[in-house]
Amino acid sequence: METINVGIIGGAGYTGGELLRILINHPFVNVAFVYSNSQAGKPVWATHTDLLGDTDLTFSGEIPSLKDGEATVDAIFLCSGHGASVTFMAENEVSDDVAVIDLSADFRDEHDDFVYGLPELQRDRIQEATRIANPGCFATSIQLALLPLAKAGKLTDAVQVSAITGSTGAGQALVPTTGFTWRNNNVSIYKAFTHQHLAEIRQSLTQLEPEFNHAINFVPYRGDYTRGIMANVYTPFSGTLEEAKQLYKAYYEGHPFTHVSDASIDVKQVVNTNKCLLHLEVHDGQLLITSIIDNLTKGASGQAVQNLNLIFGLPEDTGLRLKSVAF
Repeated sequence: METINVGIIGGAGYTGGELLRILINHPFVNVAFVYSNSQAGKPVWATHTDLLGDTDLTFSGEIPSLKDGEATVDAIFLCSGHGASVTFMAENEVSDDVAVIDLSADFRDEHDDFVYGLPELQRDRIQEATRIANPGCFATSIQLALLPLAKAGKLTDAVQVSAITGSTGAGQALVPTTGFTWRNNNVSIYKAFTHQHLAEIRQSLTQLEPEFNHAINFVPYRGDYTRGIMANVYTPFSGTLEEAKQLYKAYYEGHPFTHVSDASIDVKQVVNTNKCLLHLEVHDGQLLITSIIDNLTKGASGQAVQNLNLIFGLPEDTGLRLKSVAF
């Protein structure tokens, strides 16, 4: 396999740092440049201190040409804030030979030839694409909890979701609700029933079950920890627990990162990994699905690398066999 040369646009934030942590250890990737307007000229490890001793890369204040015949990279990752990616694509001529993986919400509705990059939903389309819209973190966790039901046509009523995320899901910019003094020993609700990830969740569910038109009642929580998502999702289900487990295990067979656990699960099992763990329970005609991911890996940068692997014909777990912290 030839080396895949990649560039990162907006490399100073959390997702950029996670991408670097994964990519500098990827056996088939060379990070050609990391662009950051705010950190230009500084060593990458000065911002992402966990990379001290792992890389000599320096943030660039200029983006190399990405035009046909001039591009020196095979792929770029867009890690700037929401709204910045659509501006970048409008202002820069990017060759069709350069894969673009966008980690913002700008292209998740699949306009401008972008493909929604949830491998457990549409791996085949991702393998044929050069423009990928990486899913949102809450959206990833909730969709993986519901896709098997939608595929089987068993989403027959409203879906209730209660989910909590770590502070890194809010990005690196300091605002009152991410500061330590506010977040520590504190839990709060935000964007109840109106969270921006609801649109992409519904888009995916109706792709598998076109008749689904019920409410998705989503209440997100801010947790007083840094990384990880736990989503508790429940909806009416007429089958037994064993039938539900068979349905889920059959759907995720062959997908290397999503696993159904017979035992109870907790967030530390997935922190620092690209895994999603699911646990099922049936209570009085309701199927409860607990779904856990790391919001920065499977919910962002790890899934972006998974998509890179698929585009370039690599096993999708290449460079992503990461160990959880566990304790």
